[in-house]
Amino acid sequence: MKTLVSILKSLPPTKVIDSSIDFSKYVALDLSVTNKGLVESKPLTAADFENFITNYLKKNNAEIAFGGYIEGRNLYQRSTIFKNETLPERNIHIGLDLWGKVGTSILAPLDGKIHSFKNNEGFGDYGPTIILEHEVENEKFYTLYGHLSLESIENITVGTVLKKGDRLATFGNSTVNGDYAPHLHFQIINNIENYYGDYPGVCNINDLNFYIENCPDPNLLLKIT
Repeated sequence: MKTLVSILKSLPPTKVIDSSIDFSKYVALDLSVTNKGLVESKPLTAADFENFITNYLKKNNAEIAFGGYIEGRNLYQRSTIFKNETLPERNIHIGLDLWGKVGTSILAPLDGKIHSFKNNEGFGDYGPTIILEHEVENEKFYTLYGHLSLESIENITVGTVLKKGDRLATFGNSTVNGDYAPHLHFQIINNIENYYGDYPGVCNINDLNFYIENCPDPNLLLKIT
């Protein structure tokens, strides 16, 4: 039996956002603790961070900034979801972020069906979230879409079937998406356990090996670069 990683590698490139935006208009973005530009600009609010992203896109003549898989970040320290007195700090991002404009269309990258959805409200959380279930070569796995618009989870139903390329959702703004600049958190999940409309997207260093195994690099599927 093939592993999920080998299946993802064997699939043709696909898109998870607006198909009219060519991959040539994507630019890699490093939001790790080693990004000197980010450290120097010190964006404290969602508006500050949106300005940082917008300027970065303009500078690079791009429409989408992407990156963040297995990236250690400081930006979660402002939320008690990731750092508080009772739990180990979570600061390693285990999905792929795609940053762009509010309302950007999100597409189903593969055939699948709606597994679950939920509004994960709270400062620093996902906000509106959808999880799709897929089956390829008899291997079942899941994809998560976080930081969506509220409209994305209105009038949808668990079990609804989507075909590759169908419009699934749109980027939300900071008032609903957990207080972030507009973007999609896209994550692949092998075993979702009992999670429903939610799954960890940031982990503690001690749990990293587990999540690397259970949540392989989404770019194995998208093949942006």
